Amino acid sequence: MTATAIEVNCATGEVTERSLTAAEIAEREAMAAEYAAQKAQEDAAKAAAQAAKESANAKLAALGLTAEEIAALTK
Repeated sequence: MTATAIEVNCATGEVTERSLTAAEIAEREAMAAEYAAQKAQEDAAKAAAQAAKESANAKLAALGLTAEEIAALTK
């Protein structure tokens, strides 16, 4: 499947469909790779924050706090 671009001339309403150039394809691939890397970094940060929260809750429970007390502290 060939990647295409659709260009619309707003003044005339003319619609043109054309194949993407090699540079446009490379740019889109680079943008997709950058997005994937950023998404992976965000997901890792969320996972680390969740792990830290669970660890903190476990430590509070080990000190003898009830689930209700832990919930009250973390809100």
